[in-house]
Amino acid sequence: MTHVEIKYSDNLTFNTQDIFDDVEGIINQKDASAGVCKSRAYPCSEYKHTHILITISLLTKPHRDEQFTLELSAELEHAIKRHLKQSLYFSLNIEYSGAYYTTNVHQVDGDG
Repeated sequence: MTHVEIKYSDNLTFNTQDIFDDVEGIINQKDASAGVCKSRAYPCSEYKHTHILITISLLTKPHRDEQFTLELSAELEHAIKRHLKQSLYFSLNIEYSGAYYTTNVHQVDGDG
């Protein structure tokens, strides 16, 4: 299960949903086994210097090697920056799960 987190100074103006959709589309285009991206955005009202940090968390898989990660990073950076219309400090981190990471779906009977 992929996770996307965007942390940014709240003086930036962009559509987080558009970035979420682009990121999910690129990841799934490069790796159809990725599935949906659980995405969250965290604007920050207290900051020094206008900035954005995007963290992509993926499960460790044999085909997600260095070449895969470098290509994914370049594609994501290009796509995300198309949405940013202001000067800022930009950071993108792709990280992989550790050996003891647990991910699944918890469903409750009768819940929506």
